Amino acid sequence: MGVRVVPSILSADFGRLQEQVGEVLEAGARIIHVDVMDGHFVPPITIGPLIVEALAGRVREAGAMLEAHLMIERPERHLAEFVKAGAQSVTFHAEATPNVAYAANLLHELGACVGVAINPATPAAALADIAHELDVGLCMTVNPGWGGQPFINHSLEKLGPVRAIVGEAVAVEVDGGIDVSTAPQCLQAGANLFVAGSAIFGTEDPAEAYRAIARSVDAD
Repeated sequence: MGVRVVPSILSADFGRLQEQVGEVLEAGARIIHVDVMDGHFVPPITIGPLIVEALAGRVREAGAMLEAHLMIERPERHLAEFVKAGAQSVTFHAEATPNVAYAANLLHELGACVGVAINPATPAAALADIAHELDVGLCMTVNPGWGGQPFINHSLEKLGPVRAIVGEAVAVEVDGGIDVSTAPQCLQAGANLFVAGSAIFGTEDPAEAYRAIARSVDAD
């Protein structure tokens, strides 16, 4: 996938969602990240397949990918809904299901890219048994749930081991507290996908904020 900055709509103005997503797509974004939370795996409740479906056409027309990040319990029960709604890549949490391999295989059968996320307290070794199934290994760099949290510095130490486990063909994605300062640190540590929410959509000019982070990591 190369080096990419991935705008997360969690911090977008939902009254202007299509407009703001259009702005970052025009600025060069090639992956749009949709955070789905169920109020159980993480405290907040956010959005579901309807928002994915509403954005999918716009994202596809731009030649980009829509990535659903499922912070929900038992994600395997809902994977088909999100793929049907238009998610081309789906990431679920290793901590959220005892059936990680089953969920990964199901996503392959559905024709989607497979991502597995691990929380800051979860060791890199949690990805070892599933590494051969992955398109994306996502390392949370904040505790999942709320946007706008500060970057957890010690999470950098995990990126090298994750890269060693998944290999060079798999994307290593970071999510949480990513901005022009932290993205280059994560790049140096082994990441190549950088999810940014409030650092993009929490600004007056999301397109320029996207471009600034992209420049900081010399993104494709």
